Amino acid sequence: MRSGIHPESRPVVFRDRAADTAFLTTSTAWTSKTIEWTDGNTYPLVDVEISSASHPFYTGAQRVVDTAGRVERFERRYGRAGRTTG
Repeated sequence: MRSGIHPESRPVVFRDRAADTAFLTTSTAWTSKTIEWTDGNTYPLVDVEISSASHPFYTGAQRVVDTAGRVERFERRYGRAGRTTG
């Protein structure tokens, strides 16, 4: 591996603003914000909109969509389109 071509990896705190949760992990993300972590050290802080703490797929809060009911309702309103041969 060539030296000097890879970005520096360091501990960074990612804060999910929607869930008010923070994660300490390693990253190459750059930011000018900092935060004092529970261990007493100061780390760079990156604010994110969605993480595993607030994403519907991971939290189980995802709504179930009734696609069959939607199709049936559409067909009742507008009829079922028949295939024509020509």
